[in-house]
Amino acid sequence: MAPNNKKRSIVSFNNLPVELQEAVKIAYPEGFYDSMIRVEKPNGDFFYAVTFETEEISYLVKIDVKIDELTDEEDDKEYYDDEIKGADQIQDDEEEEERRPSPIEYDDED
Repeated sequence: MAPNNKKRSIVSFNNLPVELQEAVKIAYPEGFYDSMIRVEKPNGDFFYAVTFETEEISYLVKIDVKIDELTDEEDDKEYYDDEIKGADQIQDDEEEEERRPSPIEYDDED
């Protein structure tokens, strides 16, 4: 086997030139989720990345990932709070609808 003499580079997706961003998107048409790897740093931090190769460079492309750090209890509270918001307004709208007079209907008599 011939040794791999490609340059290696770790770069954030947002810092890639637009042409390379597009090439990465083409290489991962279904998105990055199933292809991401977690990379541990020596200080205990980590980042997620995907691999991408050009003829000259082997990239490790950092992908920004939002990690949900809510506890189950906080998550439940947030979910149920969202569901309740606006319930009073809906009830007020329905009551106002009932109080409106019905439109006058005319018979077409010639």
